[in-house]
This record gives sequence, structure tokens and C-alpha cells, in this order.
Amino acid sequence: MLFHRSNFLLWILILSSPIYGLPFRTRGKSSSSNNGEEEEEEEEDKPPKPASGAAGDAVMVEEDGHIADLIYHKSSKKSSVPGSRRNPVVEAFFAAPSSSSNNSSQSSSASQALKEDIHERALGLYDFLVFTRRALHRHPELMYNEKETSAYVQNVLRQLDIPFTTGWGKNTFPDVIPGPGGYGIVADIGTGGEPCVLLRADMDALPILERTEGIGEFKSKHDGKMHACGHDGHTTMLLGAASLLKEMEGSINGTVRLMFQPAEEGGAGGKRMREEGVLTQDPKPQQAFGMHVWPTIPSGTVASRPGPLLAACERFEILVAGVGGHAAMPHLTIDPIVTASSIVMNLQTIVSRTVSPLESGVCSITKFEAGDAFNIIPASALLRGTIRALSTETLMTLRDKVDHIVRSTAAVHGCNVTISYSPDFYPPTVNDPELYESFSKEVGGLVADSGSVMDIEPTMGAEDFSFVAEHVPSTFFLLGQGSGKSPDTSYGLHHPHFALDESILPRGVELHVNLALRALQRLSLQEEDPVSSTA
Repeated sequence: MLFHRSNFLLWILILSSPIYGLPFRTRGKSSSSNNGEEEEEEEEDKPPKPASGAAGDAVMVEEDGHIADLIYHKSSKKSSVPGSRRNPVVEAFFAAPSSSSNNSSQSSSASQALKEDIHERALGLYDFLVFTRRALHRHPELMYNEKETSAYVQNVLRQLDIPFTTGWGKNTFPDVIPGPGGYGIVADIGTGGEPCVLLRADMDALPILERTEGIGEFKSKHDGKMHACGHDGHTTMLLGAASLLKEMEGSINGTVRLMFQPAEEGGAGGKRMREEGVLTQDPKPQQAFGMHVWPTIPSGTVASRPGPLLAACERFEILVAGVGGHAAMPHLTIDPIVTASSIVMNLQTIVSRTVSPLESGVCSITKFEAGDAFNIIPASALLRGTIRALSTETLMTLRDKVDHIVRSTAAVHGCNVTISYSPDFYPPTVNDPELYESFSKEVGGLVADSGSVMDIEPTMGAEDFSFVAEHVPSTFFLLGQGSGKSPDTSYGLHHPHFALDESILPRGVELHVNLALRALQRLSLQEEDPVSSTA
């Protein structure tokens, strides 16, 4: 791996965990569980941390394909004050007047300087981002079982001297979803007071056998598990943002809350963390931001829209119970396969006949399971599926219709039926229109190659950042990554050949940091003058 030089002061400590193949483990006392209990952990072969500003270029030691030493880098850039975690560029930005004032040129100059400073620093993180993302990719973990992933993130935060709490996102439905949960992490950077904004990343993987080509050195080591939705990249980008924000912490006016969330892939980990207080503990986040890599748009593109961006989602399971028997004597049975087939066909009329043509809805059957032999009519059949809509109201209408059609069809055929739904339906992910139009759209354009945010149509995919956006004005972005060629990064999300375009990792860091700093400045100005705002 080549070392990417940059012009800023940075220490990056690549830490260990046996699962990642590194020869040491780092532990400390900097974390606590979210119930306030301190975690007492023993020191174990912790490498010495260099003095701030220590000389010496980064040294990467390859050992069996892994970087087995710490990475340090000496900076020639003097924008940061060594040892103080202050940044004159950030301080000048927070001190600049509102863009609506008479000194708008000063504000514009400070904004441009901040953009350039963040861009350069994010590019300098490239090797750290690639290494971290690949380490996470090699060891995917399913929802509510992200133990090693969480430990890795905690160790990075600990080495960056960022205090955090753990134990977030406990699984409240272990009878439905395996795993204890509690692997979520919350960290605050800044003054510890208001204003406060939240940045979020998800950490879990999917039950998919990875078939991505050309990534042998960091392909999933766990058959049947894969980061096929880019959550390894999301976690990596937020860790990169944490590094930059911590480096300038002394110049930040307010608090940036980092939310590392488990169980996004159907487990409602965001809702669990919300219920546990991530949005209500002081300082309370006033705005929130998230992003998702998006393979159907070119790398370098940033896309979003005001209002609904991603759909509300509900999952269902239908068990049809009939009377089994010999396939040669169907008159002596009540065939659940025929009944289930009728249910599948009848459900196809829900969207076309019960949803307005001006609204969007989806009802898909994704699993049909029945029987074990060619000459036996089984006693039962199992259906699974999903319904989607761009509003919670439409979703509930679809669910009522599913229930009515399933029960009526089963009754006609003389079968009994049981319908089960997921413990938590996902609401739609809705971007706050005012926040998007007056702020987020402009900030997203700062990091997009085109200089503007692509206006994209809503998608019927679901995202549990929606549980945050329900309670806090929020914006969710789609980060284009479809232009990579080796490997091909245009495969869709949840595809066994999905691959991440690693060149976009610094861009995600840039977007996180710009959103955080600019939102804090805007909120501070609004406290002083409610009509002022700036990006």
C-alpha cells in the first residue's frame, strides 16, 4: 500500500484486535456504558503515543498483508496550533459575520478557506481510510452482533482521545432477531454544550455470500456474511471525520455528536438508540445528518432532495395452514400451495387498485416455501414479503389491505392463516424541507464534483436514519460511487458482487466535517440573530 502524503499535522494510530490480525491490543479507561458505569479495562501492550508534533514520517510495516505498526505523519502545514487542538481557519470561520451582513465578502472568504482546509486534510487521511475500511470489510457482522466491529471503532476513538459511551442499541426483540445488541457507540467532540449537531453511521453487514472479484486481500472471511451495503465505508468515513474534528476541537463552537449505530438492516438499531436517549441527552442535537453510498450514480456525485427521500417499510410473514395428503388424492386435502398462490396473485392488486396513481407503493412477495416431496401435498406454506410507501399513512393503508386480502383468500380456500409483522416498521426518511433548501443543499454542493447537489427521485429502499429524522430536522445524502472499474463498483446495494469505490472515502469525510462545522456556525448565528444563516 502506498503512503499518501498530506500537508497537515496528523497522528493516525492503527490499533489492534485479534480478529483484524494485528499483533497488539489497545485498551484504556476512556469509555463508559450509557448507564453511566465506568468500564475498567486493563492495559495490554499499549504502544506509546508520540508527543504532539513529534517529527518523523509515517512508517507502514507490512506483516502478512496487514499494517502492523502505528502510523504517524509530520506536517509541514501550520494551520493547526500544535498541542492545542486549535485551527485558525476554523476560528476565522466561526468569527466571520453572517453572509447576509455588510461583510459578506469576509464571510465568503472564510467559507472558502474552510472548504479548502477540510478538503486537503480529508485527502491526507486516504491511507487510514482505506486500511480501516478493508479491516472492517474482512470481518462483517450481522445486526445486533457487531461485537468486534464496535471494539475496533472504540479503539480508534480511544487512540484519538475522543471520549465515548457504549452499550447503545440493545436488542429488545431477541426472540425475533438473534443477538444481544448494545454495540452502539456515542461520542461528543467540541465544547460539550449547545449548539449540537449529530452525524451518524451504521455498522452492520448482511447475510450474503460475497462474490466480489478482485479484492482477495480483504474479501469477507466469514462465509455467508458480507458488507454488501457499504456500512464499512460509512463507519470509516465517520471515523475519518472524528479524526479531523478532534484535531480542531479547541476551535469548534458547540458540540458534534457521533452516532455509530448497530442493526440498520431491519433491526431498527436507530430506534433503539433513540429510545435510549441519543437525541435527548444534553446537549440535545438540533440538527442531524447522514449519508449512504449509492452505486447507481457516478462517483463524485452528491445527491439528495427535500421531503421524502427513502421509503417507509414493513415486512410480513404469512403462514398458510391446510390439510396435507397424497398428491394423487387432492380431494382429501386442503391444499395450502393453491391457497398461497392465490394470495400472491391477489396481493398484486393492492398497489394498482388501492393506492392513488399519484402516490407510490410496493408490495412484493420475496419467499414462497412449501413441501418436501413430489408426491405429497404439504400441510402448510410460508410466504414472506415487504410493503413500501413514501408516507407512513400509505404504508398503514397497505398493511391493512394485506391483512384483509390474506385472511379473505384463505377463508375462501378453507385454510387457516397467521400473519406476523416486523417488531418495528421503518418510517420514510424525510429531509426537512427548510433545512435542505436553506443549508444542506449548498453544503453538499461544496464537496460535489459538479459544485451542486443532484436532485434525485425518491427510492423505495428504506433506511433507519428515519428514526432520527422523525424527531430532529435532518438531511440524508446519497454519495455517488458507481464509477469504479477495478473492481466494478456499479453493482447495486445488497448484490453479492457489490464493491465500494474507495476513492470516495475522503469525500464522505469532507461532507461530514463541512456539515458539522457549518451547521454549528449557522445555529450559533441564529441564536444571536434568528434571521441570519450561512453555509
